[in-house]
Amino acid sequence: MENHTAESCAKSRLAIQDTLEVLNGKWKLLILITLQHRPYRFKELAREIGITPRMLSKELQELEEHQLISRTVLQTKPVSVQYAITPHGTTLDEVLGALRNWGMKHRWKIITAPEAVNP
Repeated sequence: MENHTAESCAKSRLAIQDTLEVLNGKWKLLILITLQHRPYRFKELAREIGITPRMLSKELQELEEHQLISRTVLQTKPVSVQYAITPHGTTLDEVLGALRNWGMKHRWKIITAPEAVNP
C-alpha cells in the first residue's frame, strides 16, 4: 500500500489542479471525445456538439495551446479549417473512457434509484 504523506498529497492535488485548469469548462472534454473518432471542420464540430461558434473558437484555441488538438487550414474555396486530436491529446483516451463509463453508471443509478421515482 502506498504511503501517504503531506508532500505526496500536495503533489497529487497540484497534478489534479493542473489537469482541471487544462480541461476546465463543460465543452473541452466533449470536443476531445468527439475528435477521438475523426477530424472535424469547424462548423461541423459546432453542429455535432451544439456549441456556439464563439465559444467553440475559444475552447479550440485553448486546446491547441495545450497541444491536445491540431488546426489545419484546408486549401478549399472558401478556405476551411479542420481540427484533429494530437498524439498528446490521445493520452487522455483512458481518462475520457473512465469518465464516460462513470457517467453511464451514474445516469443508470440516478434513473433507476427509488428516490428518483418517489421524491
